[in-house]
Amino acid sequence: MALSTPLEPAANRGLTPAGLTTVLLGAALAPLDFFIVNVALPTIGADLRAPAATLEWIVAGYGIAFALLLVVGGRLGDAFGRRRLFVIGLGAFTITSLICGLAPDAATLVVARVAQGVAAGLMVPQVLSIIQTSASGERRSRMLGFYGATAGVAMVIGQVLGGVLVTADLGGVGWRLIFLVNVPIGLLGLVTARWTLPESRSREPLGIDVRGTLLLGLTLLTLLVPLLEGRELGWPWWCWVLLAVCPFAAVAFVRAERQLERGGAVPLLPMSLLQVPSMRRGLAIAAAFFAGFGAFLFAVTLTVQESLGFGPLGSGLALAPLALAFLVTSLLGTGLVTRFGRRVVVVGAVVQAVGLLVLIATTLVAWPDLTVLALVPGSVICGIGQGLVAPTLFRVILSGVPAESAGAGSGALATTQQTALALGVGLLGSLFVALREPGVLGPEATLVLIVGLQVIMVVGIAVAARRLPDPRAGR
Repeated sequence: MALSTPLEPAANRGLTPAGLTTVLLGAALAPLDFFIVNVALPTIGADLRAPAATLEWIVAGYGIAFALLLVVGGRLGDAFGRRRLFVIGLGAFTITSLICGLAPDAATLVVARVAQGVAAGLMVPQVLSIIQTSASGERRSRMLGFYGATAGVAMVIGQVLGGVLVTADLGGVGWRLIFLVNVPIGLLGLVTARWTLPESRSREPLGIDVRGTLLLGLTLLTLLVPLLEGRELGWPWWCWVLLAVCPFAAVAFVRAERQLERGGAVPLLPMSLLQVPSMRRGLAIAAAFFAGFGAFLFAVTLTVQESLGFGPLGSGLALAPLALAFLVTSLLGTGLVTRFGRRVVVVGAVVQAVGLLVLIATTLVAWPDLTVLALVPGSVICGIGQGLVAPTLFRVILSGVPAESAGAGSGALATTQQTALALGVGLLGSLFVALREPGVLGPEATLVLIVGLQVIMVVGIAVAARRLPDPRAGR
């Protein structure tokens, strides 16, 4: 079919269970790969002789590239076909995973991770757009709930799987297996996508906002580069210059987006979309949640491996109860939202705060003899709370977005999520690395501080979530 010929909306043909499984596979791979690296960071650092700043870039470089390409990827899918871009993105993700697994040095690994983030940015927006355009009403809400659960569970499962794979050291490849395992999974997804996914594209595809993309990239880089590299390099003058440029780049980005929208075009992140209550309020909450989530996993992983000596497998096992609780709760969350609406987010945030406080108390009482078993109660409570919050937020945020704005809404949500994850690792992760040094606070006090900061953020989420619109209203 020619590209100029409008395809019928995918909703007219529907998305089969096999098709939903295929797109959820893509939705799981991207966040899983963001967090599977966390467990392997100490091993990667020792093997490639990489400093702490480089290790942070292995995580944040992927997240930044992912965030910047999400909306662009959504626009390309609208124009050239969402299934087609899903396949292209998944294929590129598979290839870049192979390159990451074969990287001979830290610099090559960072570059390959950035390329992997670009591939994820092409693939993931198609998942949300295919779901948005393939179903409506309660069925669409359930699929969005499954997406939120899949993305959230993959983040936590990545930690556990990373520990297992690094410790297994199959074939003597060590940490490289965490990337190489994506290759057969990606190939399976490429085969099933061809036969299970309906093709669809927008009848009036939007152009790509090059200026907005560049300004958003400038904003993120002028913030994250000095934060990630400044301490390692002794805070040279150019770090301070970049930090000074950051707010001006952010203001220029907002102005450019408003100007483009006033001119009748659709910008990278339409400011008018923020007039939708579910988007305006929900994105702010999602940003806080995922920033804290990313920093929490980063800090806990390094603490249990380097300070407590658990090793990769022990680190994965320490987070396994959280992962299991998250999985079970997120699957139950779909039915709970149908019954209780936005109150699920409020309750989930309160439960998560309780779990974080339990972890703080456990750390203070048991340190330095903290064991995996001692972490179980706090981890399970945290997982229950996070399992209620994460998938419900996806459903709430997109509930007020009309189908014709599916690409823009999905892109805004996914961009916020990935940007927040990168910022969480960049801001709180850098603070964690700096403060845990001997002679500063040390590992115990630093972990308690980082978790305590997240408690404050989660309490704020619980309060703010009370003003979210009810996702059941548009059914």
